[in-house]
Amino acid sequence: MPPETTVPTGIAPLSARSVVLSLLLGRHPDRMSPAELATAGGYFGIPPSTLRVALTRAVAAGDLRRAEGDYVLGERLVRRQRHQDEAVDDAGTPWDGDWEMAVVVVTGRSGADRAALRDVLATHRLAELREGVWTRPANLGRARGYAPEPVLTTFRCRPDGDPAALAADLWDLDGWAAVGRHLVDLLARTTAPAARLAVAAQLVRHLTADPLLPAELLPRDWPGTRLRATYADYRAELRDLALG
Repeated sequence: MPPETTVPTGIAPLSARSVVLSLLLGRHPDRMSPAELATAGGYFGIPPSTLRVALTRAVAAGDLRRAEGDYVLGERLVRRQRHQDEAVDDAGTPWDGDWEMAVVVVTGRSGADRAALRDVLATHRLAELREGVWTRPANLGRARGYAPEPVLTTFRCRPDGDPAALAADLWDLDGWAAVGRHLVDLLARTTAPAARLAVAAQLVRHLTADPLLPAELLPRDWPGTRLRATYADYRAELRDLALG
């Protein structure tokens, strides 16, 4: 059974560094000039000295890098942005009923190796059917980036039973939907710029946990489209209000 999803009771304000990273993660192309960042910092109540320290530390940590005088995302966050964009843009394609499956066929690996593989498979939105067996509907347009892993055998299949019941066993769909509706409502009620950014950051993180299932397998009134539209509106708000 999937872990339960709980509705957040409170959302903490973002640090100056998290504000900067959130702005660049939501921006295409992922590039901002020092002047743009200074404008955004003022909009969110970040003093210039605090912003400079946050940028210096983000570059030192590899989260950001300098390119022709601008700040752009580092390699790790570029991968995170791709994963985020998949959820925001909804990468689903028409579904033919097939499922992806990945089976771990090598034993004796270290705990760190097992954990790293779990992260790879979860990032590709697979769920664990049983230990070492991961699956999801084959409805996403992205490549199966986990397929070259040498410890895996991968293939496509179709379950004998009800695929909607299987999806409900693999993912806490009702829990995800409840949290999503709460975040959309919370963003609508929040007016202070820094607080709105914190809620929006939580919203996009929640979207990255959307399993992106085919419509045939989703509960009624699934809020995924509403969440994506809400986040798209917020990105437009940032562009218009914070970045001029």
